[in-house]
Amino acid sequence: MNATDFKQRCLSVLDNLDSEGVVITKRGKAIARVIPITADSARLIGIMKGRLTVKGDILSTGQKWDAEPRHSHPRPRARRKSVRP
Repeated sequence: MNATDFKQRCLSVLDNLDSEGVVITKRGKAIARVIPITADSARLIGIMKGRLTVKGDILSTGQKWDAEPRHSHPRPRARRKSVRP
């Protein structure tokens, strides 16, 4: 179903949603899948809380890097407007 149709018929689609759900497309490319929440999947939310341990910095790539350039390049000179007499 394309996004425009989904936008127009959203409430009706949600009321009649089957177990397979519906794929939303934009310009022919799938961008989302709307699926119903069942009692089985609802119980999964938060089920692993307190059972997992994060080791290290999860926001790091693990690679050391420097944002400074390694090579010095001459800065481009500003162009001056030529004044014609």
